Amino acid sequence: MGPALCLLSAAGFGAMAIFGKLAYDAGVSPGTLLLVRFTLAAALLGTVLLLRPGLRRAESGQHRGGAASRPAMTRRRVLATAVGLGAIGYATQASLFFSALELMDASLLALILYTYPVLVTVAAVLLGRDRLTPRRGAALVAASGGTLLVLLGAGGVSFHPLGALLAFASAITYTLYILVADTVVHRLAPVVLSALVMTGAAGTLGARALLTGGVDLDFGASGWFWLACIAVVSTVVAMLAFFAGLKRTGPSTAAILSTFEPVVTAALAALILGETLTPVQLAGGALVLSSVAVLQLRRTRSRTAAQPLEAPDRFHSTSRQVPEPVGGGRAEPTAVAP
Repeated sequence: MGPALCLLSAAGFGAMAIFGKLAYDAGVSPGTLLLVRFTLAAALLGTVLLLRPGLRRAESGQHRGGAASRPAMTRRRVLATAVGLGAIGYATQASLFFSALELMDASLLALILYTYPVLVTVAAVLLGRDRLTPRRGAALVAASGGTLLVLLGAGGVSFHPLGALLAFASAITYTLYILVADTVVHRLAPVVLSALVMTGAAGTLGARALLTGGVDLDFGASGWFWLACIAVVSTVVAMLAFFAGLKRTGPSTAAILSTFEPVVTAALAALILGETLTPVQLAGGALVLSSVAVLQLRRTRSRTAAQPLEAPDRFHSTSRQVPEPVGGGRAEPTAVAP
């Protein structure tokens, strides 16, 4: 059941870019999409917490152990950091992601975004949170080469330089988000942290809408349907499925399974949107995904005797691997997507 839940989560997050493309076709603007997504997700997660009070408490074992190895933080600072993660980090990352989605294919966007597990590993090494082993170094070289192939293999009008730049900026922003999230992920229950992040993001996007003249809600029922899919399927359900799968499989296995997210995106883009990837891009994508798997497998082996890490969010998905931790996904938020 655990692996199935992790794969369900990967499918939900992987479908987000497809839902976004369909929402754009229905007349939804990026600003409206983001505001509705986070507002609805925050409301749904808040409702879940009201109906299930037990989800407000962080589990003892691993969460306390993880928090014990980090500097002391007051409750107020923890809550402020959680809200700030959404208000600054996630709102920025999602804005960059969906802006890139306007300019480029969903499949190529997913492959560029999924460089963030590697970026997290590099940043963790530079910050002294992890060390660069030979295997990890080989994985980073493979991922870098894979990303280069993805970009160089793009042909025709499917490749947009500005879109690729926005996609990579989204990956960098998500990397910073994961590294900051690692400081509070063990101090709050996953659903509580997710609700605070969503609320922070909704607040920022709501303020931006007020300053820029509001949002355009003049679109049909199909637009609302795809917005609901993004908020419910690709945000709330995907996130909760990941937490449930994580509890049953452990963070390393969950992070490895989350590498199927860009695969799902590429497959759905081909089936629904008619997008295609060149053979060179497919080879590059395979290198990127394999490098992430190698990094996660290395964590599994090196931590078998140590206390397991936990990640809260897919969003966090590869965050799940933040060195400590990244998880996807993503150690956890060492691991979810845009």
